[in-house]
Amino acid sequence: MIDVKEAYDAFTASGISLFTGVPDSLLKNICAYITDTAPANRHIIAANEGNAVGIAAGHYLATAEPALVYMQNSGLGNTVNPLLSLADEKVYGIPMVLLVGWRGEPGVHDEPQHVKQGEVTPALLEAMQIPYTILEDVGQIRQQTELAMQRKAPTALVVRKGTFGSYTLRNARANANPMSREEAMRLVTDSLRSDDVVVSTTGKLSRELFEHREARHQGHGHDFLTVGSMGHSSSIALGIALEKPERRVFCFDGDGAFIMHTGALGVIAAAKPANFFHILFNNNAHESVGGQPTVGYAIDAVAIAEASGYRHAFRAATREEIAEALQRLNGLQGPVLLELRVNVGSRDDLGRPTTTPTKNKEAFMQELARPAATDIMPHEISN
Repeated sequence: MIDVKEAYDAFTASGISLFTGVPDSLLKNICAYITDTAPANRHIIAANEGNAVGIAAGHYLATAEPALVYMQNSGLGNTVNPLLSLADEKVYGIPMVLLVGWRGEPGVHDEPQHVKQGEVTPALLEAMQIPYTILEDVGQIRQQTELAMQRKAPTALVVRKGTFGSYTLRNARANANPMSREEAMRLVTDSLRSDDVVVSTTGKLSRELFEHREARHQGHGHDFLTVGSMGHSSSIALGIALEKPERRVFCFDGDGAFIMHTGALGVIAAAKPANFFHILFNNNAHESVGGQPTVGYAIDAVAIAEASGYRHAFRAATREEIAEALQRLNGLQGPVLLELRVNVGSRDDLGRPTTTPTKNKEAFMQELARPAATDIMPHEISN
């Protein structure tokens, strides 16, 4: 097990002075230490992993020094284009060190969305011709950094579960919002009509929705739990909304996922789905992977949605405000964004879905195939 201070010191001693990436549960201890230790302008939590590669490239162009880019292995997909068409030695030759959390490592139990990614992680790095090593001691940090500089190209350190020693984030951003995400989710879910469907984002929000349905004995056919594919729930919801205009489609989103692929908002707005309702649960944190901060409160999600072309966008925080906002939704034509600002935290006993992704998909598709009892075509909805 590697002490996080020793790892951080090894990175800086190797010439790495900028840290950027997207938090991962396997990397949460080292990421927390970086957050607490690195100067604010030396640690940039990126919108997505490709964004982080771009930041690292800019850093090298300005300083001739490599940066560390950290990510979960699921984020490798977001980096393929900039790694191969920007950083590769056959293009610009930009060195950087990738720190990749190996979720779904073969032989190690993990959630179903990580299984395939875990199987192909080494092969994917090999296909991109990125030299990697499985991190076991701090000496490998200097070796991979030196190799990156020699090759003028990226190298990688792959991190197994339990590699880093424990560390608790000290500079976590608290907020004074009165409602928890789970409480707000319950209010929204309990306000839905019998024919409404939900596409919920990856992370704890989907887990909370699953347990709420269990507690109410409602079944899970109305909900598509996006257990992977972070940032794409709104696009999935759009695809459904366009094909099922007689149903209201709700996207339950999180601030980290919303920020990751914000360009989807313009596409949603341009499609003008009158039955699309985007509910953003914003706690200003990547809570599911260690509580690292997002820029959720530094940006104005309502203004972004309005500028993207959403017909309506508004915000609520208190129980009374949320209840009023939900009542207002019933008279609006989509696309609509409702941002719910909630506090950070979740139950210690929060479980995970007990159905497989395939079972969830099948139940959801069966529900969508059923004729809807409620007609919500655009001509019946006021502006």
